Amino acid sequence: MSNPFFSNCGPFKIGEILQSLNLKSEEMYINEIVNDVKDLIASNTNDITFFHSKKYKDLANNTKASFCITTENLKEILPDTCRPIIVKNVLLATSNVTTKFYPNSINDSFDNTTNFIEKTTFKDKVRFGKNVLVGDNVSIGSNCSIGHNTIIERNVSIGDNCTIGSNSIIRNTLIGNNVKVLDNCVIGKHGFGFFPDKKTNVRYPHIGIVIIEDYCEIGCGSTIDRGSMSNTIIGKNTYLDNQIHIAHNVKIGENCIIAGQVGIAGSTILGKNIKIGGQAGISGHLKIGDNVDIAGGSGVIRDIPDNSKVMGYPAKNIRDFLKENK
Repeated sequence: MSNPFFSNCGPFKIGEILQSLNLKSEEMYINEIVNDVKDLIASNTNDITFFHSKKYKDLANNTKASFCITTENLKEILPDTCRPIIVKNVLLATSNVTTKFYPNSINDSFDNTTNFIEKTTFKDKVRFGKNVLVGDNVSIGSNCSIGHNTIIERNVSIGDNCTIGSNSIIRNTLIGNNVKVLDNCVIGKHGFGFFPDKKTNVRYPHIGIVIIEDYCEIGCGSTIDRGSMSNTIIGKNTYLDNQIHIAHNVKIGENCIIAGQVGIAGSTILGKNIKIGGQAGISGHLKIGDNVDIAGGSGVIRDIPDNSKVMGYPAKNIRDFLKENK
């Protein structure tokens, strides 16, 4: 599927891409066409992807991409149909390639396409407060309301029967039906992705979006970052309490309940029917199974299997924690 919100400036010849990375290419491949840059799962023939950790070896072994940015140590894991592009820093090289395809994904300043809702076609179909702004490429379903001082920036789709609170900013987001976004939320801005350098920090492009499925509620003061390469997803009937941070590429399953001040780091995947107590922290690139309970204040730094109850830092089986802390 093509990217719904960011314009792809490709295709490019592989020779052009390698030149932008200061790499040489074999003469026989120099004119091969690359259509897009995608993650290991979403890539197809004539796409370029990246592979930087053995944690993703199964995905790498099955990728359909024609080219993969990777290291000398990891290249043998790729299938024969995928030619490795060897670099020293995979993520930095991928950032450069992504910027080449999607140069408009870096700038995340205010949206200058917005207009007062009274001057748009939504004025007769949406209940709205004072000082509401709406940008380009926005759709809003029936029976929706938007609170005071809220900005619906470019590239947003809101379903039917939705309520958007006051003082919120939303962009690059697909919202389903019967969703409540409470006051002071920021949804769809770029995530905390950059490469530290001695003189400056190199910002990583975020070409993903936020998807909030039906019947969700997003609590006051919460922030949901859009994905870097894949999407950030909040599953159906999931409720977020106040002041929660969901980082880029996080995927949360259906029927989850997450209490206040929880932080979930990038690219972690949560299953269905999960309950998380207040002020718990979950590290990035983890997999949390279905029907898991995480006690408040816990620090999760490892994968958690289905049907577990954990507590403490590092989070462990709740019975073991209580025995050790009598």
